[in-house]
Amino acid sequence: MQPQPLLELCQALSGEFRRDPKGARVASLLAEYSKAQSDWRGWSFFAPDCYTRNQVHHEPEFELLLLCWGAQQKSPIHNHEGQRCWMSVLEGEVVETLFEVPSNGAPPRAKGTPRRLSQGQVAFITDEIALHEIASGGGRPAVSLHLYSRPFSTCQVYDPTSGQVQVRQLGYYSVRGERGALSRASRP
Repeated sequence: MQPQPLLELCQALSGEFRRDPKGARVASLLAEYSKAQSDWRGWSFFAPDCYTRNQVHHEPEFELLLLCWGAQQKSPIHNHEGQRCWMSVLEGEVVETLFEVPSNGAPPRAKGTPRRLSQGQVAFITDEIALHEIASGGGRPAVSLHLYSRPFSTCQVYDPTSGQVQVRQLGYYSVRGERGALSRASRP
């Protein structure tokens, strides 16, 4: 059963996307939840070898995921398949590094200084802004809430050295609080 404040957040987000398909109030809803709630803890699952993607809610307009980052874990450099992505930190610190979209098979280049985000802070990205890489910060585990409008099942992953691009199938470590098997290859 979904914890009550998390259920209320999902309902508020559903209402927001019905009211405004661009989600003008999404960042404030995520920040408010992230600063005050802890009912997500029962849905947080960590793995020793890679961060985990835990599905909280899925509907045609958006998907809400809880990502759990062990110390020193990070995502590959990736895109969001043309969708909008909001990320809110629930616990610990995450570091977001932006990358320019490479051309002609060149490796992606960092864009600006990496940004450190802590509890209650929200980041937003689209493919028009940049690619990004997310990592736990401060040598400690972290938990973040990610909202994708609209959901997508694959993304492009960029090799930082060769510039090679691969399409990755996305999967979940858990769905609505229930653990499931997930191979390393299905994470972006």
